Amino acid sequence: MISLLSEELADRIFIGPPKLTRFEKARIIGARALQISLGAPVLIELPPDVTDPIEIARRELEEGVLPITIRRTLPDGTFQDIPLIDLIKPRSARRS
Repeated sequence: MISLLSEELADRIFIGPPKLTRFEKARIIGARALQISLGAPVLIELPPDVTDPIEIARRELEEGVLPITIRRTLPDGTFQDIPLIDLIKPRSARRS
């Protein structure tokens, strides 16, 4: 069943791999860490000892709470907008 869901997700993502690339992950964490360091509200509950903006951004990404859409572009100018949640969690995990 999981492979069927993975195939369904891969069928909807036409540009790039059906998962978050390391470059996209670094860009998201860096941008979110900058927002947090400039005073943006944190979207998750944190232990009192966690204060590093990069660590907070990484945890937010892992929990899938960031409302971000990834735009993947081809050299000819065509693009696809993909919700972040589709790239970090399998669909079966989001349903429960």
